[in-house]
Amino acid sequence: MSLSIKRLESTALRELSIILNREAKNELLKHLTITEVRITNDLSFMTVYYTFYSGNNEDYVKALDESNGYLRTALAKKLNARKMPELIFKLDESLAYGNHIDELLNEYHKKHDNDNK
Repeated sequence: MSLSIKRLESTALRELSIILNREAKNELLKHLTITEVRITNDLSFMTVYYTFYSGNNEDYVKALDESNGYLRTALAKKLNARKMPELIFKLDESLAYGNHIDELLNEYHKKHDNDNK
């Protein structure tokens, strides 16, 4: 992957986070955290990974779908992009996976601490 695409991904992540936090009309979107942005080499798709701390993912999916056009236009203005990729939003499951692993480790340690007593 080229350096310019990596730079564009980094800038898009920062700018999209600002747009969601400051400019989004839907209050639900202000509670999203953008964790990663990936752009295809041909600049046709931008996959935006997000996470949230409370609520239902279906509500966030609906809010993102309804705001997709606005977010794409606002981001294109910030990036001065002549070709703006189509935005695809995906839930970043790494936080939930990490929490699951942490729970398993805690259970393991509790079990083995009790066995050793």
